[in-house]
Amino acid sequence: MTYNKKYMYAMACALLCATMTTACSDDGTTGDPAKDWSSTTERFVPTDETGFSTYYTPAIGRVGDPMPFYDTKAGSFRVLYLQEYTNNQAYRYHPIWAVETSDGCNYESLGEVLPVGSNDYQQDAALGTGCCYYNEQDGLYYIYYTGHNPNSKYTEAVMRATSSDFKTWTKDMLWQLNGPDFGYSSVDFRDPQIFQTEDGLYHMVIATRPEWGGDPKFGEFTSSDLKNWQHAGMFNMIWDRMLECPDIFKMGNYWYLVYSESYKTSWSRKVKYMMAPTFEALKECFNDPGANWPQDGHEGVLDSRAFYAGKTASNGTDRYIWGWCPFRSGGDIDEMNVSVGGGDGNEPNWSGALVCHKIIQHADGTLTLGAVPAMAAKYTQQQSADVKASQGYSNGSLSGDGAYVLYNRLGTSNHISFTVQTSNNWDKFGISFVRGSDSDKYYTMVVNPEDENHRKINFEQEGSAGQGFVDGIDGYWFERPTDNTYKIDIYTDNSVLVMYINDNVCYTQRIYGIQKNCWSINNYGGSITISDVKVCQQ
Repeated sequence: MTYNKKYMYAMACALLCATMTTACSDDGTTGDPAKDWSSTTERFVPTDETGFSTYYTPAIGRVGDPMPFYDTKAGSFRVLYLQEYTNNQAYRYHPIWAVETSDGCNYESLGEVLPVGSNDYQQDAALGTGCCYYNEQDGLYYIYYTGHNPNSKYTEAVMRATSSDFKTWTKDMLWQLNGPDFGYSSVDFRDPQIFQTEDGLYHMVIATRPEWGGDPKFGEFTSSDLKNWQHAGMFNMIWDRMLECPDIFKMGNYWYLVYSESYKTSWSRKVKYMMAPTFEALKECFNDPGANWPQDGHEGVLDSRAFYAGKTASNGTDRYIWGWCPFRSGGDIDEMNVSVGGGDGNEPNWSGALVCHKIIQHADGTLTLGAVPAMAAKYTQQQSADVKASQGYSNGSLSGDGAYVLYNRLGTSNHISFTVQTSNNWDKFGISFVRGSDSDKYYTMVVNPEDENHRKINFEQEGSAGQGFVDGIDGYWFERPTDNTYKIDIYTDNSVLVMYINDNVCYTQRIYGIQKNCWSINNYGGSITISDVKVCQQ
């Protein structure tokens, strides 16, 4: 069944259910026509809407690597991205599209900005990640991007285009940077990023490898006018790992390099950062990464494996980071061939929904991610949070292994907030979605004690038919709150979810079927106290 047919079928089913004041359960049965379906707790199988209201997804296709910048001329953020289609052409794919936002959670599509090459043999037959920069001196916007084509002499090269109005762009087909001209690979030479340092020059870093082989490196180039570039040498990455989508900036008294570690294991493939007091010291950090991780307790990891290709932009007051949350495959498929849950542990797919976080800089310079301020202002319609079922629950407390409290159905987009107080340093709790009173499996983010003083968010498929821990979708270690109090905010938009804890932990995830289903808070031994449970919608 095609996506359009599935969507039409789902919409027809939903319309019929609403008309008859009934609904369809996940086994295809229909309830009593007089039944108030909102008061039930059986699992439902919803489908994502075509448009996401907060975590932007184009009407057709998905968001690939974002390239954000703050446009001082327009007074807003513009986020370019690689437009991914379900069926790309063989060599010509990933045109650059863009959206505009003032707050990181409301977007206006600007459509296609830069098309792919006109034939299969041009250097930029396919486009890859880069950056956009507005030069006030000449009044031009510059896009430096990756031209990718295995049919060409160079599989990857750095190219550019310019515009005076961000509408009409001219590709400079007479200019490009080729890796072998500077001792770099012709296959891996991508993701150019531009920034300025105290020397007054523009700097560009490129993710690449030496032409003669060996561990990957960052190539560095400098320019005084954004047009003519000189090679300034190379510096290390992290051992043998390719670091994609580099983003370098100064914030307060520190320099940062944010990168996406492309290494497909369950403990990596995450967005991370390195920090130092100067740009030169920042480069030197990579000579011995193990000795220079940020002192944040989790080696600079910023989010889960469901957030990738993160790059930042600042309006002079706040700095935000944008990445994509992947669509999932594998796992549960219902009778309509619609995905349910969070996958079965396969590697995340490439591309998805655009997710934005605010960067929080702590006194020691370390970084964490929090919700952009406009999020809470967007989810303002408070809904009921009624207890529908429970075990081991009394007056806000959950006691004993297997205790839980099940709340009523969610909407399509939700802001869930509550506080958990644990009774000791080893208590374990979780939050489940796509859970019904009839569910033999459901999907849980478990705040797991790795030791007495550290926690990590694990993703588990629970229930009598659940597989337990799902590899490759977990979070990162963080310090247990000294007072054992967890202030939790969860934002959902269709199947995309982000959880923040105490402005210190960020966890992005894709779980199909969140909307229109019940959810629960669970306890696993010991006891926890739950308070201030609120659910707000847009």
